[in-house]
Amino acid sequence: MTVGTVIGSGIFISPKGILMNTGSLGASMIVWALCGVLATLGALSYGELGTTFTKSGGDYIYLMESFGPMVAFIRIWTYLVSVRTGSSAVVALTAATYLHRVFLPNCEELPYISVRLIAVVILVFIFYVNCVSVPLTTHLQVILTVAKVLGIALIILTGFVFICKGQIQNFEDSFEKTIDIKWQQIPLAFYAGLFAFSGWQYTPTFAEEIVRPGRTLPLSIIISMVIITTVYLTANVGYFVLLTPTQLLDSDAVALSFAQQAFGSFSWIVSLAVVLSCIGAINGGIFSTSRYGSSK
Repeated sequence: MTVGTVIGSGIFISPKGILMNTGSLGASMIVWALCGVLATLGALSYGELGTTFTKSGGDYIYLMESFGPMVAFIRIWTYLVSVRTGSSAVVALTAATYLHRVFLPNCEELPYISVRLIAVVILVFIFYVNCVSVPLTTHLQVILTVAKVLGIALIILTGFVFICKGQIQNFEDSFEKTIDIKWQQIPLAFYAGLFAFSGWQYTPTFAEEIVRPGRTLPLSIIISMVIITTVYLTANVGYFVLLTPTQLLDSDAVALSFAQQAFGSFSWIVSLAVVLSCIGAINGGIFSTSRYGSSK
């Protein structure tokens, strides 16, 4: 569930933001690794709370037990009204945009209304599945997780195939500045990186439904975060094999730019992987959000 929720649109969006605010390939890779460490520490902290308060509800339960119902209510109200809904809308729009790229690969400007209608359909479908059946939701999440990991694995394996062919010139002088930056921009690089890791806080929200949470939660968190960090680092290596830092900064869709160079007319495969990744992130987020405040 953690892998499926965290790996969403971030790995396809954040590389540009991190590189833009670090200035070099090598520095951007260091930021990716440090973001993985920070996210793991945060996830383990939430895991500790989940094993202490073995009730479904996440932040709501922790704040309720610590500060009372008023603070807990304000948190859950803010989360449901703006935080979760806003992020789901953004990810749904990303999924809809890339889905259009599957069927309209040569369209320079996608139809405004069509993109938003498809995003609404995606959200309605995910909400419907979550309302109908928990087992169906979890099975869907497993399928989406496998599909998205296979899509990202395609990027990673393609990158390593080109590395084996000797195409490593983009990694020479990797700490050489691509653009000049100010030190004040470094926090923005971490902001972009942590956006890609967002979702690590969701696992403890359904602690009440986990068998032996004292053992299962920390173990699942550690394994999941190691997998996610490894996937993100190797995916970035794959990107930089075919895209120079300048090309990556000039791209509005990093994964699509990579796919066009690697697969040509078959670049729609990567667009489809992005769609599945986004849908999986939405599904995981809604599944865990529905547990907020659910414990009596």
